[in-house]
Amino acid sequence: MTSSTAAPASRAVHVRYRHVSLAVWRRGPATIAARSGALGWTLAGIAVAAVVWSLLVASGRFPRELFPSVPQILRAGYGLWSDGLLVGDIEASLRRAFVGFAVGAAVGLGAALITASTRLGRRLLQPVLRLLTPIPTIGIVPLAILWFGLGESSKEFVIALGVFVPVWMNSHAGLSTTPVDYLEAARCLGARRTQVLFGIVLPEAVPDIASGLRIGAAMSFVLIVVAEMTGTTAGIGYRIYQAQLYSQADRLIFCLIVLGVLGALCDLVISSATRPFTRWAIEER
Repeated sequence: MTSSTAAPASRAVHVRYRHVSLAVWRRGPATIAARSGALGWTLAGIAVAAVVWSLLVASGRFPRELFPSVPQILRAGYGLWSDGLLVGDIEASLRRAFVGFAVGAAVGLGAALITASTRLGRRLLQPVLRLLTPIPTIGIVPLAILWFGLGESSKEFVIALGVFVPVWMNSHAGLSTTPVDYLEAARCLGARRTQVLFGIVLPEAVPDIASGLRIGAAMSFVLIVVAEMTGTTAGIGYRIYQAQLYSQADRLIFCLIVLGVLGALCDLVISSATRPFTRWAIEER
């Protein structure tokens, strides 16, 4: 190769390397900016909600006892913290929510596998579960107390039942709607039943399963309020009930905010844990 042709080639390689380097260099800040941007929008939304609430309170159209200001709500939260109640309540509620969620999710996934992959499950179990799904979980609380008493078991049972319904429904929908072309191609290639299940059906259903888990996690924090209203002296739900009894609106609203934060964090954990398995579904959109 002559020097006249080598010089343009070397310049082309240098320019290409520079473009690649700039692309790699920009990708890191872009990712950080996207993440910080999401956090910034979240904080901005919280700030807007606080401003709107403050304007409603300042308008004087609502009783101050029922619509406390933002500083009053924060002082009520600090009072719970300084009295040593907040940490214990959060730990008790998280423990009950975690146990109920784990049991409900495991049973829901197992039932979905049976109803979606077996003929007997579709004909025998699925109709029974469809009859149970419209029953409000709150209506099961008296029955749970009769069966398990006022201890922890009744609370965990109510939460588990509430988690079971969305997990089963979403998982069943995902497992039973695998494209027929995939199944026929696998059978033509001689794939066994277990290979089809774990190699095609489950990966295809992961987005629906993840959605069911996220809805179930949200339900666990919704039901923790009902479950902790009786038979306990610790928990965010118990603290909300006590605040309602004594007309402590500032403490009640702060506890609701705590529940919202805990639920959002759990949803973020599940979303992050399942993202590697659902990335293909996001890329297809």
